[in-house]
Amino acid sequence: MGTSLSPDCSTSDPTPCLCTWGKQTKMGRDLTLQYNIYNVGSSAALEVELSDDSFPPEDFGIVSGMLSVKWDRIAPASNVSHTVVLRPLKAGYFNFTSATITYLAQEDGPVVIGSTSAPGQGGILAQREFDRRFSPHFLDWAAFGVMTLPSIGIPLLLWYSSKRKYDTPKTKKN
Repeated sequence: MGTSLSPDCSTSDPTPCLCTWGKQTKMGRDLTLQYNIYNVGSSAALEVELSDDSFPPEDFGIVSGMLSVKWDRIAPASNVSHTVVLRPLKAGYFNFTSATITYLAQEDGPVVIGSTSAPGQGGILAQREFDRRFSPHFLDWAAFGVMTLPSIGIPLLLWYSSKRKYDTPKTKKN
């Protein structure tokens, strides 16, 4: 039996998994990446190294964590997780490729190379574009309300004045 690393996914694909947190990404908002690596083999994975080069330093600043990390061993039927928090420095579309993972299935054995799941292309929005798409637009709704008042208010006033003019009050009988 050898060592095999598996992702935190529902498939039987033996590649490590990369999970990103957060739905919308904008400049200045942190982007959290979590790498989950499972050893589903019957022996320990040795000299495990995870390296992700898909986040250039001129486009992404590292807030916490490292994009290249090593573990001496991962015990059989166990897992390790690694989290990196990045801050996008530029807006635009980026091709997020997979990270590379290397390990030894057994001592003095060949180096096994694998890749994480690739999130694919992702967009980083500029602050102004993010606000345009996702803000509650209070000023827009207030302007809409003010503009609709005449079309609702004038007919209401006409109806009320007619009702008051032609409605005769009923006299009370004691």
